[in-house]
Amino acid sequence: MKGEKAVYKALYRKWRPLTFDDVISQEYTTEALKNQIISGKTAHAYLFTGSRGTGKTTCARILAKAVNCRNMKNGNPCLECDICRDADSGALTDIVEIDAASNNGVDNIRDLRDAAVYTPERGAYKIYIIDEVHMLSQGAFNALLKIMEEPPPYVKFILATTEIHKVPATIVSRCQRYDFRRIKAEDIAKRISYIAQQEDIDLTEDGAAMIAKLADGGMRDAVSLLDQCSVCAEVINAEAVSNAAGIAGRDYLYDMLDAVSDSDTPRALAVTASLYDMSKDLTRLCEELIIQLRNVMLLKASPETAEKLIVCMPDELDRLKAIADRSSLPTVMDRLSMLQECRERMQRAMNKRVEFEMSLIKLCSGTVNTAQGIDNSEIYDKIKQLEDKIASAPTAAAAAGQAPEQPEVLEASAAPADEKIIPSIDIKKLRAEDIVPCERWAEILEEFRLINPAVAGSLDGSFAGTAGNYIFITAQNRFFMDLFKVKENAASLGSAIAKVLGQRFIIKAKCATTVNEQKNLAENLIRKAMENRIETAVEKENA
Repeated sequence: MKGEKAVYKALYRKWRPLTFDDVISQEYTTEALKNQIISGKTAHAYLFTGSRGTGKTTCARILAKAVNCRNMKNGNPCLECDICRDADSGALTDIVEIDAASNNGVDNIRDLRDAAVYTPERGAYKIYIIDEVHMLSQGAFNALLKIMEEPPPYVKFILATTEIHKVPATIVSRCQRYDFRRIKAEDIAKRISYIAQQEDIDLTEDGAAMIAKLADGGMRDAVSLLDQCSVCAEVINAEAVSNAAGIAGRDYLYDMLDAVSDSDTPRALAVTASLYDMSKDLTRLCEELIIQLRNVMLLKASPETAEKLIVCMPDELDRLKAIADRSSLPTVMDRLSMLQECRERMQRAMNKRVEFEMSLIKLCSGTVNTAQGIDNSEIYDKIKQLEDKIASAPTAAAAAGQAPEQPEVLEASAAPADEKIIPSIDIKKLRAEDIVPCERWAEILEEFRLINPAVAGSLDGSFAGTAGNYIFITAQNRFFMDLFKVKENAASLGSAIAKVLGQRFIIKAKCATTVNEQKNLAENLIRKAMENRIETAVEKENA
């Protein structure tokens, strides 16, 4: 309508790459995808992983367009056909984007599975792009796994995640995985300089370099920061970038670090109180202190290369160097460890301010690493003597003409009490090589600890394997075999296995350790208990 202002579009959206050739610093991934498209050998499922702003979702969209494009050019979408135009505008129904952060339930994935049976309306393939896939629930992953195992020939999945360790191995193994690297600072600077030129933004060379450094390998962060700076200054230089990014005005961080170095507790608490009164998030304050202490650590550990690894203004660098000169490297690392532990505790603390101030007082009082001053040599000497006596027991028995101790193999088996399981294999014909190691055994033990914590500790150091609907457990603790014979314990272990692996198993357990081996296990427990008692005593003394 005449007289209406055009809606402003953020630069990171306006300049999002539309072809593989526009994507920077990911040459290996883009070339591999282009070759697959040209040869017609695209996979049914892809997994893109990497830090934020490196091009995962962008490449997913380009791939989805390219496999459906009517006039594909050297592996790139043509951007001219109706498929490409509608895909770019979000109007193509054959490309479905799902945000797993807000659609992470099993019902959402079941709806996807039900819709996948229908053929694409216009393109050759129906593409499902699932962003932040690691946020799906366990039930949703199980539902997704079913359709990913045997999808219709016209369905493809593209999964994107910043936390690959949270994606189940069963999902990862069914995808072609591509790792997106952090974008090089020089590539970011070159790209944003080009964008600034096209947008008539006056960006200096040092301003582009500062933006690239602050972006920490993420192109989206860099373009967003350029967008922010463009409305704050006519000429975007390094100083303008630092002001827009909030680097300037961080004197409170260095005041607190100075107070810690000078053991000035009142000053540190006064700065904290002032920031708290200004509604400063203390969790964020703790994170900022961690970042600056990391800079101090790098200055102490590698002064020659540290300036290339840290992000700060020249005047801030001088203050960091002054702080580094007043502290030793072990002290800095101890302080860093304490702040990281404080950050973890603040997530669970009822009062974050109390938790932060307690850690701050310890930092200022220099009680971070006082446990090193305690002489534990006498305690450890006694433990060593006890271990030597136990280790020499079999040798003494052999010298006396006694046969060496042989392990007594203890075995037990159980099936869940609530249902009868029909064996799927003949266990009498089972060979050792038929048993497959259970990769999710650690997850099963964690689940078992939630269900039956009193018994779960007896499975420490155990391992397991599966064959058919049998699971074979080898325990290190003979005490577990007695506990396993209790019907309720066996049932709770069966429930934990079923919850993690998704099916019921017949459990076979054995333990083949000698009595002396069990004594060694017991002595290790005694050692850990004594060490814990020492640490507790030190904490009480410091308090």
